[in-house]
Amino acid sequence: MVITPDQIVIGAWGPVRITATLVFTWLTMALMAGTALAVSHQLVLGPRLPRWQNAMEILVGNICQQIREVTHADPEPYLAFVGTLFLFILCSNLLAIVPGFLPPTGSLSTTAALALCVLVAVPIDALRTRGLGPYLRSYLEPTPLMLPFQLIGEFTRTLALAVRLFGNIMSGNLLAAILLSLAPLFAPVLAHSLGLVFGVIQAYVFAILALIYMTSAAAISTADSKPHSVLSSSAGSNHE
Repeated sequence: MVITPDQIVIGAWGPVRITATLVFTWLTMALMAGTALAVSHQLVLGPRLPRWQNAMEILVGNICQQIREVTHADPEPYLAFVGTLFLFILCSNLLAIVPGFLPPTGSLSTTAALALCVLVAVPIDALRTRGLGPYLRSYLEPTPLMLPFQLIGEFTRTLALAVRLFGNIMSGNLLAAILLSLAPLFAPVLAHSLGLVFGVIQAYVFAILALIYMTSAAAISTADSKPHSVLSSSAGSNHE
């Protein structure tokens, strides 16, 4: 029984191993990049938009709306990173319905890499918004004795991100295998349906947690910041 794509070794050259995790990860990225290029290559302006462009704009608009609801700020600084995390995890999970495809998010190495990306993005965004001095001082508040606990918190938070996503996807694969062995006729439909639901939820949870960690480190105050929207910008320009 194959639970994680790390179990499948496609090729090995000395200490270097090419596993199914690596192959499916690159396939997912190639599919996402190819779709983005195909859609952006034929962008048009007008009342009637192509279906793919319309779908892409709705997707990006919904991601921006979710970011704005969490941060109460302009979603643009977070859109590229958080949106990419969400779309990669979502595509990886949804492609599990394709026969023979094992989602790379079912590998601890993939989820750990995604969590490390969040670990690096958090201080980068904090430095962008707060500066070096205030960000470093936050590790010493309210007392310098909190420094070891702050560092441990950063590590455990990253570990929890990786293990949560890996555990949920792996358990979904295990559940599908158990259902298939018990009821091979009806189990695939139920397993794929549950997999689609769990895949969307896990992608959303991971992206939202990453966004919360970034905004918490940046110390964005919901009282001092104002939501930014296209309608408010348009109203301001019309008033002028």
